[in-house]
Amino acid sequence: MTASFPPRSMLYVPGDKPRAMDKARTLGADAVILDLEDAVAPEHKAAARENVREALRTPWPCPVLVRVNGTGTPWEHEDREMALLAGVHGLVLPKVEDAGTVRDLHLRVPLWAMIETPAGVLNAAAIAAAPGVAGLLVGANDLARALRCRPHPERLPLLHALESVVLAARAHGKHPVDAVFNDVRDAAGFARECVQGRTLGFGGKTVIHPAQVPAANEAFGVSDEEAQAARDLLAAWTAARAEGKSVATFAGALVEQMHADEAQDIVNLWEATRPRA
Repeated sequence: MTASFPPRSMLYVPGDKPRAMDKARTLGADAVILDLEDAVAPEHKAAARENVREALRTPWPCPVLVRVNGTGTPWEHEDREMALLAGVHGLVLPKVEDAGTVRDLHLRVPLWAMIETPAGVLNAAAIAAAPGVAGLLVGANDLARALRCRPHPERLPLLHALESVVLAARAHGKHPVDAVFNDVRDAAGFARECVQGRTLGFGGKTVIHPAQVPAANEAFGVSDEEAQAARDLLAAWTAARAEGKSVATFAGALVEQMHADEAQDIVNLWEATRPRA
């Protein structure tokens, strides 16, 4: 299965937790990332790979990706070979620092590059432009450690890096996805960070707990009210164009083609993600 819209939520699930992988099918995430990297201890890597292989044998209700171990690790080749042969919808590659790493892989599936080092941030534009890259995922934990910055409730030390990733992805038509929120008990904090991420321009968020999925879908989705406002704007624009006008007026503001295009994107996302009866 392939997504018809940018993922609002991408749920990480450890590859050494078969029950968690089974449950992930039912949680409503727009995409699931079966994780063979950070979430799996070295002594469990081989078993996790087999668990993921088994999980990919049956269809999923959403796109499923595999986060493989990075280049230069003992597990990289076996991870990628397993995922590709199993028919995964995409690969997540950790700690991508330059476009050459992506180009050298010659993958047959979309690649989601993790930007989680200072070098990765500085080279984000070239990475986003590389063939086969579908999106950029922020790895804020590793990035913060590498930058030696302190925790901040508004992520102030990381704002430049976060916006750099958004800028790079958007410049090349790729999907920027925000980093995980670590405290799964802090629902209010997670909601605030989702709002911040969307304000910065991210299209979705990586999540690590089932309870975070609905909140991310809501924060990065479209409400019925937003969809109706977009349809009303499009109606005003269509009427104005039928009269030969180059601009329209809606809710007291001038509307041009760029506003109509944005409204159409909102309607398209609402149509793609609204619950079906």
